[in-house]
Amino acid sequence: MNRRIAMTGAAALALPGLLRAGSALAQAPAATPTPPATPGFFRFRLGSFTVTTLYDGYFQRPLAGLIRNAPAEETERAAREAFLGTDPLRIPFSLTLLQTGRATVLFDAGTGGQMSPTGGYAMANMRAAGIAPEQVTLVVHSHFHPDHITGLTTRDNAAVFPNAEIAVPEAEWRFWTDSGSIARMPDGLRGIAAAVERRFGPYRNRIRQFAGDAEVTPGVRAIAAHGHTPGHTAFEVADGGAGLLVLSDTTNRPELFARNPGWHAVFDMDPQAAEANRRRLLDRAATDRIWVTGYHFPFPIAGRIVRDGQGYRYVAADWIDGI
Repeated sequence: MNRRIAMTGAAALALPGLLRAGSALAQAPAATPTPPATPGFFRFRLGSFTVTTLYDGYFQRPLAGLIRNAPAEETERAAREAFLGTDPLRIPFSLTLLQTGRATVLFDAGTGGQMSPTGGYAMANMRAAGIAPEQVTLVVHSHFHPDHITGLTTRDNAAVFPNAEIAVPEAEWRFWTDSGSIARMPDGLRGIAAAVERRFGPYRNRIRQFAGDAEVTPGVRAIAAHGHTPGHTAFEVADGGAGLLVLSDTTNRPELFARNPGWHAVFDMDPQAAEANRRRLLDRAATDRIWVTGYHFPFPIAGRIVRDGQGYRYVAADWIDGI
């Protein structure tokens, strides 16, 4: 196992309770969360494809300790300028769903209402958008942090998407499932490896691995964007001359990490690689002027990236862009 990944991963997971399998966050009450009063979905056309974003809620943590390599006063100033709270900072979860005419593709699976008491709205919002989990034919994973995989199964570990194939990055799968790799992991990472085994278990016969630059399904191509985790992956969706980058966790909150792409989040296991890939993908999005979505972006999570000084700025879609 890469020594940098082992050490920085352990440091990251010692701080944010979201990623600790035994944390109070992971032991949230069994009650189904009450969804927002307004259905949390946003829909737009991409060529002949339809993209729907689904709000899954949020968790909160202090801003202090989130960014490894910037002074506290600088991060607090950036948060204030973006009208974000600092104690706590709210970090959203949202999913991207794609309908191509031949497939219904969900990127990541959300929290399933089993982590944060303010999360777990995605399936209710999917139904509000007129789509049932049974209609999902492919779940494509960017990486295996718990807030991205817990929604694969219920609390009783039954499959939420009974008719879906599961596509996973080869490098991510290898890191979290190899017995030799697991034996060398710090305890915090072993907890995630156990969660991976549990959540993917009911789909064991429907799991397909893909390479870092492979076509995952017609119209969707993987983009290796390692650093956040060893196999973290973004995706390019293209049809009819229109394009979308599903940035996954390339940035956390864009108000902080797009504006300051050199900042290193505690969640990133290899911060230098994460930064390099963040800069590369944000530059591509700004140059090509294409749509982006991001897992921790403010809802509706769909918009554009523009250059702004030494960094970038996220411009959210206007609701009139939707259909």
